[in-house]
Amino acid sequence: MNNKLILERANDAVSRGDNEGFLFFCSEDTVWTFVGDKTLIGKDAVRQYITKAYVEPPKFIVENLIAEGDFVTATGTISLKNEEGNMIDYSYCDVWRFRDGKMSELRAFVI
Repeated sequence: MNNKLILERANDAVSRGDNEGFLFFCSEDTVWTFVGDKTLIGKDAVRQYITKAYVEPPKFIVENLIAEGDFVTATGTISLKNEEGNMIDYSYCDVWRFRDGKMSELRAFVI
């Protein structure tokens, strides 16, 4: 399976509320860096984050998926519920690094 397809399947899983299905595609030592905010280290940290942040599954509008070597860059819009229960749209650029067919690193730029 190519890296773009892996990312598409992972995003499809999390969009359906299947967080464990999403995490299947992450390496155990995955590192997520939200530029200017925080860094999550390891699958358990990501699990804790998405359990809180994705109380309701996110909605993605992917505008571009660009693959080069071990990297896939995704740009688009993600909609999430905030603490008050309102859907908020964010523009994002995610740069994913893959290792051995797993998502091993994320650098996320979110506005």
